[in-house]
Amino acid sequence: LRVPSISVVVVEGGSGGALGIGVTDRVLIFENSYYSVISPEGCAAILWKDPAAAPKAAAALKLNADQLEKLGVVDEVIAEPFGGAHNDYDKAAATLGYALQKHLNDLRRLKGDALLDSRYERYRRLGIYEEAGVVHN
Repeated sequence: LRVPSISVVVVEGGSGGALGIGVTDRVLIFENSYYSVISPEGCAAILWKDPAAAPKAAAALKLNADQLEKLGVVDEVIAEPFGGAHNDYDKAAATLGYALQKHLNDLRRLKGDALLDSRYERYRRLGIYEEAGVVHN
């Protein structure tokens, strides 16, 4: 697409939907949401053959908003009203609207190939990780 796109994780983004959410220029996430290609229960069942190991899997997956922002998987964590977005829909919507406008204004500056190049570089950064001091692509 030669137009900007932004995805927002409102509660949870998982499984095959996680890929669809990530194919965008920016990914935003509400602070109490999570985003992962597999649920902690599913991961625990596969790796440890025990769904009860879900907390261990969740820690390994680094699927909460703050961890995802540190990893560069999401571009912004959107603050929620006290107690969660469901406690004040209007305030949550206003905060989301502000974040969307800010990112859209930023993306509008990129035209044609520049937008596509920026998106491509975003995807390339997602595949970089460090293990024992060695950077892998």
